[in-house]
Amino acid sequence: MNARSRRRRAAVLGCLSLALGGVAASQVDDRARQIEAQVGAPVPVLVAQSDIEAGTKLEPGEIEGLLAVREVPERFAPPGSAAALHEVAGLRTQVAIPAGGYVTAAQLGAGPTGAAGPAALERGERALELGVVGGSALADATGAGGAPARVDVLVTTDPRSGAGRTSIALENVELLGLRPGDDGAGSAAGEDAAAKADAIARLRVTVRQAVFLTAAQNFAREIRLLVRSPGDRRRAGEMTVEAGAL
Repeated sequence: MNARSRRRRAAVLGCLSLALGGVAASQVDDRARQIEAQVGAPVPVLVAQSDIEAGTKLEPGEIEGLLAVREVPERFAPPGSAAALHEVAGLRTQVAIPAGGYVTAAQLGAGPTGAAGPAALERGERALELGVVGGSALADATGAGGAPARVDVLVTTDPRSGAGRTSIALENVELLGLRPGDDGAGSAAGEDAAAKADAIARLRVTVRQAVFLTAAQNFAREIRLLVRSPGDRRRAGEMTVEAGAL
């Protein structure tokens, strides 16, 4: 076999190898999608790195040595499981948690919130108070004095200032607290979101999100929160409904 034939054979084998590799990768991707459809997309959960005794306070400066973030299929994440270190910082374990065990709100005596207060804010985070409508429904969903762990934020614009629409502004935001609207809230002059609000929600957000929501409160017609069930971290995706489509 001369040099030219060897080069041609090598080129053919190389192309064949690439083709087979592409087929194999496609089959792996298809299988991964099938598995994800059955058990859900990976979601973050907190697990104990070693045995943790009951009554242990999860100090912010020591929590990284006690807990770790792992990803598991959504179906296997227990209800009320914590997803980030800041959610449990400052709380105390009510029961012993074995090494590798999931960390849930019930184990920390955190009720349905599973969230720490504003003292647990991390760098770059802010606690924002926002006027929202539907406060009674939120109170019913959270129970007396409580607050749901996570919410989605809906913003509705005024059709008089353009095409009226309702869209999901933010997803899976942590609600730090909820209280009735200030005196006069909901009856103030004007038609902006602040004037219509009947409750004040306190959210954990980034600076960019805080600026966006503050603008929405000043210029949009209505802001509403949708309560998520404990442990639900699925993305709803972009969703907008325009007034003309109704």
